Amino acid sequence: MIKPKEGYFPITSIHRMDLEQAGFDAAEVDDRTMMQIADKMAQAYVNNRFWTDLDIIAEGLEIPVRKQ
Repeated sequence: MIKPKEGYFPITSIHRMDLEQAGFDAAEVDDRTMMQIADKMAQAYVNNRFWTDLDIIAEGLEIPVRKQ
């Protein structure tokens, strides 16, 4: 298990094999491009699904909602 850094916990990662599995030829994809893909995917997830998924999963794990 990966130890959290400063309270952060990793969600996922991307590998050139993921591109290959999706049908792309990743043989010449450099690390800079992989970092760009990872960054754009992270942004897309946060902007489109992260908060919804967090609510659903936290509720499913019965984490109480903070009282205001």
